[in-house]
Amino acid sequence: MKENLISEGKFKYIEVGEGTPVIILHGLMGGLSNFQGVTDYFPKKGYKILIPELPIYDMPMLKTNVKQFAKFLKKFIEFKGLDDVILLGNSLGGHIGLLHSKMYPKKVRALVITGSSGLYESAMGDGYPKRGDYEFIKKKAQDVFYNPAVATKEIVDEVFATVNDRVKLVKTLAIAKSAIRHNMAQDLPKMRTPTCIIWGENDNVTPPDVAVLFDELLPDSDLFWIKECGHAPMMEHPSKFNEILDAWFIKRGYLGEK
Repeated sequence: MKENLISEGKFKYIEVGEGTPVIILHGLMGGLSNFQGVTDYFPKKGYKILIPELPIYDMPMLKTNVKQFAKFLKKFIEFKGLDDVILLGNSLGGHIGLLHSKMYPKKVRALVITGSSGLYESAMGDGYPKRGDYEFIKKKAQDVFYNPAVATKEIVDEVFATVNDRVKLVKTLAIAKSAIRHNMAQDLPKMRTPTCIIWGENDNVTPPDVAVLFDELLPDSDLFWIKECGHAPMMEHPSKFNEILDAWFIKRGYLGEK
């Protein structure tokens, strides 16, 4: 998907389709390609899919935190002249979507979270990392999924390169600590944004209890489970993920504009 990356102003992003805007927010170690299934499916249904490249490693150290990424998202939405957007985030991306919805509720029509951080302290992973140990990194990447084969060599190589880059590693740890500090348990009951929660039954990073708690705390949420699925349902079971989300959009009246 990198070959489709648009570079405009301060932003790099992918844009596919026309219609109802859905902004996808990738995770800390996740790439834009993690949402290939969503990007292939929803433009045919009348949705415009936008995936901004989050400035995970580009912010000054003092601004490398969840709140600044939520502000970055606000600037991106303004840059694109969008209103009434649907946000879809995995892991850290879900956390950014939640915080953005809290800070700027009038701009967000609906929120979709999957494997999101924001409640659980170990949500960003608990075993950071042994630099130079490829097999350790490979095992950590495989543990993200129910089916370890989803962690392709390309994915493992990318994570390995990140943790062996000193600057990137320091910023990764800073973001992980920021995610723990920005616990949203007190905020969620006040957030009225309609929220679709799609969770893997076998998520080891943000366990199923986290999804249940999100559903209990959010005033207007629906929780859906995917069997034999880990931390990234949209990668591991893209067809099932799309089916659940499409049905939720229809039920809630967020129809694609063709």
